[in-house]
Amino acid sequence: MKLVSNKLLLAAAISALLAGCDSGGITIAPENNDNSVNNPTPGNPTPIENPCASYEKAGSVKQGTFDSATGNCTYNAAFVDSGNPLTVDLVISALENGGAHIFEGSLFVGNNYDDDTTMAAAGISEGGDGAKLTVQAGSTIAFPNSTKFMVINRGSQLLAVGTAQDPITFTSLSDVEGTVGAEDVQQWGGMVINGFGITNKCVYDAEMKTSECHVLAEGAAGKDQSNYGGDNNDDSSGQLEYVRVKHTGAEVANGDELNGITFSAVGGGTIVKNLQVYSTYDDGIEMFGGAVSFENFLAMYVRDDSIDIDEGWSGSITNALVIQSETDGNHCIESDGIGSYDGANDYSGLIAAGLNSRPVIDGLTCIISGAGADTVTHDPSAGWRFREGIYPTITNSMVIGSFKVDATGADGSNYCVRVESDETAAALDAGTEAAITSNIFACADKTKGGPIGADSLLAWAEANGNVFANVAADAALNPTATADTGFQVLEGTPSVFSIATGSMVVNDTAITISPIERAFFGALSAGGTDWTQGWTYGLHDGSRAQPLWFEQQ
Repeated sequence: MKLVSNKLLLAAAISALLAGCDSGGITIAPENNDNSVNNPTPGNPTPIENPCASYEKAGSVKQGTFDSATGNCTYNAAFVDSGNPLTVDLVISALENGGAHIFEGSLFVGNNYDDDTTMAAAGISEGGDGAKLTVQAGSTIAFPNSTKFMVINRGSQLLAVGTAQDPITFTSLSDVEGTVGAEDVQQWGGMVINGFGITNKCVYDAEMKTSECHVLAEGAAGKDQSNYGGDNNDDSSGQLEYVRVKHTGAEVANGDELNGITFSAVGGGTIVKNLQVYSTYDDGIEMFGGAVSFENFLAMYVRDDSIDIDEGWSGSITNALVIQSETDGNHCIESDGIGSYDGANDYSGLIAAGLNSRPVIDGLTCIISGAGADTVTHDPSAGWRFREGIYPTITNSMVIGSFKVDATGADGSNYCVRVESDETAAALDAGTEAAITSNIFACADKTKGGPIGADSLLAWAEANGNVFANVAADAALNPTATADTGFQVLEGTPSVFSIATGSMVVNDTAITISPIERAFFGALSAGGTDWTQGWTYGLHDGSRAQPLWFEQQ
C-alpha cells in the first residue's frame, strides 16, 4: 500500500508541474536522439540544425556531428575511411563562421578495383560512373594527423569549385586550430586522384587500347590500396577551381611520402584552374601519365619538387608561380619521360607512339632559394631537370635563383637547366617535338648536362632564344627593378610580377628576346591581371603568416 501511495503522490506532482507550463514557468523538452539537431540548452532553447554532411545508404542515414562551440563538423571512420569508402554521392557545404569539416578517417571516394572483370561488373569505365564528392565554395576540409589522406578512385569525381572570394581549403586540424607553423609540413597525408588516363607503365596495342592496366598508386597498401591507369586520356576526375591544399606530405601506408596532390593518370577532361599547394614535404603536384592540364598554379614552400612529371604525362601548365622556402626546396621542375626507365633499353617504339611525357608549359616563374645540402630535406634547390626520354616544350618562363647563392653546395648543384637523357637531347636538337625557348634564367650554375647536338647545353639554349644572367659565386643578384640597374625582370610587392618586356635588363643589356604569342614573361605581369589575389595563402599581406624571405633583399 505504501508503494501505491508514493506513485499517486508522484503523479500528482507531475500534473501540477505541467499545469504551470501555460503560465510560462517551465518548458520540458523531449529527449532528442536525432543527430540532425543539437539538444537545446537553458540559454538556447531553440534546437540548432545540424549543418554537417550526410548520406543515405541501405536505408541508413549517416551524418557528421556538429559542435556549436567550434562551428566544426566531425566525421568518424564509420562515416568514411580507407576501408569504408564513400560509394554514394556526397555534398559538403561551407559552414558558418569559418567552421571546418574534420575527417577522423581517410577520405576515400569510390571503390578501388585492380582487375578488369570486377570493374566491368561494377559498371565502372570512366569518370562519373562512381561516387561524386561535391565540395561547395568556402568549405574547409581538415584531417587530424599524418596517417590520414584523401583518395579519389577511378570512376569517381571530386567537384570542388570555389571562388576568389570563397576558396576551398584542404588542410590539417592543426591549421584549423591555429597551432601550425607557417612552413610546417606532414600535418596530414595529401590528396591522390586516380584516373583512366594513359601511363607508359602499361602495355598498349596499335589502337592505344590496353587491358589489365592497374598501376599501384602512391600510398597503396592493404586497405589503403588504390590503382590507376587505362586508355582514356579524355577521362574526367572532376573539377578543381580556387582550391588550396596545405601542410601535406606525410608518410603513409607503405612508406610513400604523399605530395600536395598526386594526379595518377588523370585525364584531360578534368578541369584544374586556380590551384595552390602550400607547405608540403614531398612534391607539390606530381603527374603519373594522363593528360590533365592546369591554368593558374601556385606552389609555395614545397620541400621537394614543385612540379614533378612522369610516365607519359601530356598535359599543359599555363601561368604557374613557384616560390621555394629560403632554406629548403629541390627542383622547380623534375621530369621523367618514361616510367621504370632503363638506359640500356630501346624506347624508340614507345616514343614513336607518343607515350613518353610531353609537357607544354607556358608562363612559369620559378623563384628558387639557392639552398644547399646543409639545409634542405631532399636535394639542393635548382630549376628544371629533364631526363628519361621526356619531350618538353617550355616557353615565356623565368627561373630566378639569384636572390641567394649557395656557397657551400657541390659545384653545379644550383643549376637553372639540366638535360641528362639522350632521347631528350636528340628531340631538342631536332626542334620539332620538343623546345626550350624564350625564357630568362638567373642561377648560380647556368646549366648542367647535355650536350645538345654539337653544342654545349648552354650554347644551344642561348642560340634558341634563351637569356642567362651572369651570377657571381660570391654574390647574389636582385632582379627587382629598383634594386639593380644591370638586372631588372621583376617588380611589385611581393616581387613576383614581371616588368614590361621592353624594360627588362640582363647583364646590363636590354634583352633581345620577346614572349611568344603573349605579352609578358612568367606567371604574372605588373600591368596585367593578378590571378593570385583574394584566394591564395602565404603570398599577400592579410593572408599569410610571414613575409616572403626575398622581400627584404
